[in-house]
Amino acid sequence: MNAGDAGNAKTISIAFFPNNASLVQPTLSQAFTEDLRNFFQSQSRLSLIPRLGDLQIQGSITDYRVTPVGVSNNAAASNRLTISVQVVFTNKLDETKDFEQNFSRFADFPSSQNLSSVEADLIKEINLQLSQDIFNKALINW
Repeated sequence: MNAGDAGNAKTISIAFFPNNASLVQPTLSQAFTEDLRNFFQSQSRLSLIPRLGDLQIQGSITDYRVTPVGVSNNAAASNRLTISVQVVFTNKLDETKDFEQNFSRFADFPSSQNLSSVEADLIKEINLQLSQDIFNKALINW
């Protein structure tokens, strides 16, 4: 069975992911939650319902930070935006598939660019990678 089938599960509920990071990006919670929901809908046959799905995902954003990487001539050649999320996955049909795990992804951008000019694109890219990681972990054994 492929990852998109999800066994006998027919529904999934994905709760809103609050931003508990020390640096809060105002639109990140909404963007991440929507991107995760959209990913599961497009990659599986599961119906998204508001709550109490056969499969349930909840969690929070635990880290959002920018760090210098690739230092040359005592200056950062690039910066790295990292987003981390803590995920709790519950399978109401098979509790042996339940897990709680942290996921983290990053994207680099030139230090000559201001974060605000690339932030939206970086967030979209990282959210997609995180969604793929969570999807794979939740449904890979189907």
